[in-house]
Amino acid sequence: MLTSFKRILTFAVNDFGRNKGISIASIFVLTVTIMLVTGLFFFQGLTGYLTSQIQDKIDVTAYFKSGTAEQDILNVKDEIIKTTPSIKNVEYISQDQALATFNANHKDNPVLAKALQEVGDNPFLPSLNITTSGDPLQYAQIANVLQTSDFSKLIEKVDFSQKKDTIEKVYSITTNINIFGLIFGAILILVAILVVFNTIKLAIENSKEEISAMRIVGASNWFIRGPFVIQGIIYGIFAFIICFLISGLFAYFMASKISVVLPGFDMFDFFLANWWIFVLIQLGFGIAVGAGSALIVVKKHLEV
Repeated sequence: MLTSFKRILTFAVNDFGRNKGISIASIFVLTVTIMLVTGLFFFQGLTGYLTSQIQDKIDVTAYFKSGTAEQDILNVKDEIIKTTPSIKNVEYISQDQALATFNANHKDNPVLAKALQEVGDNPFLPSLNITTSGDPLQYAQIANVLQTSDFSKLIEKVDFSQKKDTIEKVYSITTNINIFGLIFGAILILVAILVVFNTIKLAIENSKEEISAMRIVGASNWFIRGPFVIQGIIYGIFAFIICFLISGLFAYFMASKISVVLPGFDMFDFFLANWWIFVLIQLGFGIAVGAGSALIVVKKHLEV
């Protein structure tokens, strides 16, 4: 068994070196294919961040009656978190915080500043800003809980009805982005696999005389398949090494440019945080497509 494996490995390495042009072409095509798949993962990271940022801008605010004790509001906050697991964040904003935020946002507007002075007392109400995953049904559920529960007597109003249309539009946009990414990715991967398959098919076509000779001398099917499958694995490993280096360099040099468009998103940090996923995608895809294509093509020759 070990002797047969050594022979298969030797044949594979020798054939890989003898057909350098075809080997380089196969590695190049496989590298391009893996980079397309890697690009989809980068795209998923970008769209995921963008979607998260958009969803975080959408919230439902529950305004409490003036004079409501802070502890009562915090109790409502704890109760909402316990009863609604879909909530991402609940932020308590006191009357003083609301006033300070308003003043900071409108410090250059003397008209509003003067109007606030004429009011005299702090006109803002304490509130809870509630953020979920973006599903309108979740926001509707939270609004219903706030307005029909035991602590509804503390609440002045919930602004879900004013934000409902906006929430539904944002959710529809983010959902469509994800669906488009999945469909586009599936089509791209399918086309890429077909290109790699045909490239490796051409490489094996050049060795069909060797396959015929091995069949004539009585070599087993697995002994015939083995060298070509190992060559496919070698193609995948070389392509992975090239792709991983390119991905790291691409993420490093593009990080500053993309952060201008998407502040807060660092592509190189994304790459470093998910390096093991890149390894799994690139190495796994490269070996699977390279070895799988070789296995299918050789099988066709064996059936002739």
